[in-house]
Amino acid sequence: MRVHPAVLSLPDVRPFREPVADACRSAEDALSSDTLLNGRREVLIRHGDRVYRLRHTSNDKLILTK
Repeated sequence: MRVHPAVLSLPDVRPFREPVADACRSAEDALSSDTLLNGRREVLIRHGDRVYRLRHTSNDKLILTK
């Protein structure tokens, strides 16, 4: 039995948090990664009772890990 694609429905997959574009209303609100890293390849960020590591990779990407 073949089902027509219009009959299928997808679950509601709206994000549970606001998108980044909405969080930074303008370019002036955004922080530069150079400002955050301050010449280093990685920094530790305390958020509440947890510590995260923000690392600038050799491929020019940023990785945030717990």
